[in-house]
Amino acid sequence: MLVAIHQTAGRGRLGRRWHATPGSSLTFSLALPLLRDDWSGLSLAVGLAVAEALDPRGHRIGLKWPNDLILSDAPGTADDAGPDAPPRAGRKLGGILIESVPVGAQRAAVIGIGINVLEQPVAEADYGAATLAEIWPGATPQEALARIGEPLARTLLAFDQDGFAPLQEAYARRDMLRGRPVRTTDAEMPEGVASGVDADGALKVVADGRTRRVVSGEVSVRLVGAV
Repeated sequence: MLVAIHQTAGRGRLGRRWHATPGSSLTFSLALPLLRDDWSGLSLAVGLAVAEALDPRGHRIGLKWPNDLILSDAPGTADDAGPDAPPRAGRKLGGILIESVPVGAQRAAVIGIGINVLEQPVAEADYGAATLAEIWPGATPQEALARIGEPLARTLLAFDQDGFAPLQEAYARRDMLRGRPVRTTDAEMPEGVASGVDADGALKVVADGRTRRVVSGEVSVRLVGAV
């Protein structure tokens, strides 16, 4: 694991850049060899582990497929309005970037995580930024890492064994896109209504009575109406 107090060349999906002042954010990378051939849903599993470690009651941190942590602007989850109601939208708290590197005959996942802890960064985000201090007054990057570390390691070991499918239901409880109109960069399904994720972590989008699986990679998804 490599932890940075000050990150000067942070980046996310699609080449986006990420800047933060020293000591204001938790930015770290964890490299772990995975025996599993299929990594589908890995970024979702990582996001779920981080969200549940920082927000165990599930009231404020949601997940935006495939790799964003979202802080709801008001308390409340799907459970407050019935089991089928989606979490409320909010602002970006953090993000995840996963890359693959060869390690001998195996390959390792390099999992990069960035979380705004004390102040909002200058970021190329589609919507506003949030900080962990809003729901955890006095939080520090070091304390956030201590809270995340063990649950994240357990989730990664479980994923290597069983994949994303056992986490699908828990992810659904924090899925901020579920039931909402979305716009994607997938030419075959540019717009529709998100209907959750499947056992492989693909986003399901429904339009004209047809459901299409949208996989991660270079596909971007936004809520309709988001800037």
